[in-house]
Amino acid sequence: MTTTKTVGSGKYTYEMDENWAKVPEGWGMPAAAVCGDSQDRIYCFNRDPDHPVVIFDRAGNYLSSWGAGLIAFPHAILLDADENVWLVDRNNHQVLKFTPDGQPLMTIGAKGRRSDTGVAPDDLSSNAYKSVVRGGGPFNMPAGIAINNYGEVFIADGYANARVHKFSPEGRHLLSWGEPGAGPGEFNLPHGVWIDRHGRVLVADRENDRVQVFTQEGGHLATWPTRLIGPALFYVDDEDTVYIPEHNGGFVSILSLDGERLAQWGSMDHRSCHGIWVDSHKDLYVVMPGEWGRTRRVVKFARKG
Repeated sequence: MTTTKTVGSGKYTYEMDENWAKVPEGWGMPAAAVCGDSQDRIYCFNRDPDHPVVIFDRAGNYLSSWGAGLIAFPHAILLDADENVWLVDRNNHQVLKFTPDGQPLMTIGAKGRRSDTGVAPDDLSSNAYKSVVRGGGPFNMPAGIAINNYGEVFIADGYANARVHKFSPEGRHLLSWGEPGAGPGEFNLPHGVWIDRHGRVLVADRENDRVQVFTQEGGHLATWPTRLIGPALFYVDDEDTVYIPEHNGGFVSILSLDGERLAQWGSMDHRSCHGIWVDSHKDLYVVMPGEWGRTRRVVKFARKG
């Protein structure tokens, strides 16, 4: 049975392969996030306690894995300029830095310690954002991560908070911004974050269905005009093309850096799209479920033409 179909339009047309990853027999791989390195090795961050970080080549062949027992609830992954691996552990309220083969380098946040945002201390649900009444310090169920050219770290702290936090390369807290709400500079589950080549901070304000743009000191610059149905995370390529999975709509959108939509595909059948990465061939890797009831996995979209 074929697992491929054509999606997208024009320049942004892709062949979709739902069974790209050749997962070792007997392994579970319920994916949460995806990232890649300079050699187009694909790092899949999974909610399997035995195999949280699984690495494939771009053809989907298994290469290695690591991280058993280290993560409570995998949420986001990013490789920095030195190809160290940063992981966001939502339910332990931590951000962790590792070597590419899984040796620990640094941890930001105390395991299990939550800031005071009005959310009940025992609420670790994905709906905890509905109970946020004030912004708090780092962290309370963090969601996304970005790193600027100076190695400073930006964390979207969204599931039980409404802030973006900035840290030094050594993990020292520098500043935070954001409060719950729908106005400029306010958030309703800040889920993903990205630093563009102009140094602007893009924030996926998921439950407000929008992307907001900030300075690196938290000054609000713009809100994109295009409505996105629960934007989750970002990838921005070297042509300033922006790729966003729409978590609450089941879509993948491709946009300009000003927020103009260039292409879109998907359906509510794939609602809960969560992560995205683009390799050097402009092929996409998207964390998404199958039809209703199927577990999330990493799906490859090979660019045509």
